[in-house]
Order: sequence, then C-alpha cells, then structure tokens
Amino acid sequence: MTTLRLRPEGPADTGPIRRVLAAAFARPDVSTPPEVGLVDELRGTDAWVPELAMVAEYGGEVVGYALLTRVRVRADGGTAPALALGPVAVAPHRQRVGHGSAVVQAALDAATELGERLVLVLGDPAFYRRFGFTRADRMGLTSPWSGLGDPWQALVLPPSTNGDGPVPRGEVFFPPPWSRV
Repeated sequence: MTTLRLRPEGPADTGPIRRVLAAAFARPDVSTPPEVGLVDELRGTDAWVPELAMVAEYGGEVVGYALLTRVRVRADGGTAPALALGPVAVAPHRQRVGHGSAVVQAALDAATELGERLVLVLGDPAFYRRFGFTRADRMGLTSPWSGLGDPWQALVLPPSTNGDGPVPRGEVFFPPPWSRV
C-alpha cells in the first residue's frame, strides 16, 4: 500500500518541486508560471524558513508542495513576524485526493511547533476555510491584496510550547520576490 509522506523539502527536491509548480499553475500565455520563479527566488532570501517548505511524496514522487515564508507586519512603530502561505501546488494527476490539504496542514503544524502565531494567504476561501482561515482585513491586517476581500485571509495559530504571544495587526510587508507574481 502506498502512503503519502509529508516532510520538509531537501536539496534533491528542487527539480521535482519546480515540475509540480509548473504543472499545477500552467497557463497557455506563459512558458513558466511565475510561482516557479517565486519559490526559486525566495530560497535565497531572509524570508526562507527551511523547515516550512513542505513536500508531499507519494510512491517516491513529489506530488505536492506548500511553502510558508517570513513576512512582516508593521504596527505601532515596530514590526512583528508572520508567515505567508504560498504557493501551494499539487501535481494535476494527484489533485482532489487530499494531498493539498495534507501538505498545507503539515506546513501549519510545523509552523505551530516553531512557535509562529500568524499565517496569511491569498487564495480560495472555500479551500482555506477548512484550516481556520478568515478574512484578514477583519483582523486589522492590510496588504496590496486586502482590497480583494474574501481571498485575503489570516489564521492565528494555536499556542505552542513557546507560549501565546499577541497577534500582530497592521500592514503586511512581503519580501521583494512576491512583487513579481
């Protein structure tokens, strides 16, 4: 019986992750979807948290990916750390069997274990609601995407062994690679 294995990405996963992203985000108007370049660029920044780049492996093949990277929330003259979820991708031949939900949950669980408090995502509310995401603007969080309404979402993670810190509110700043998506 083949089972789904969830784990942080390793050095040998770069090519398979690129293929999953390219297939999942394929569009006829671009040769390489921008999500592929986004992940490649984020790997070389301070936003990269290696433990939060999760792959789903099925039958020895990387079939899913969920990435959490560092963003900052500016409020009250300072900044607070938060995470951005995305991109999330599943190989087309393995979609709609739960791999996307599994890899997202694995990434969120890993973030909780690291003591993170806040995750932001721009995506389908019907999908992300199952993890507890709600509209970010209603939590006092703004970004270039907050005007989109329901797709701009936030999740407050449960307290970890590091304790229960305050949830930041304010303007969310993404690292430069995000501006090219």
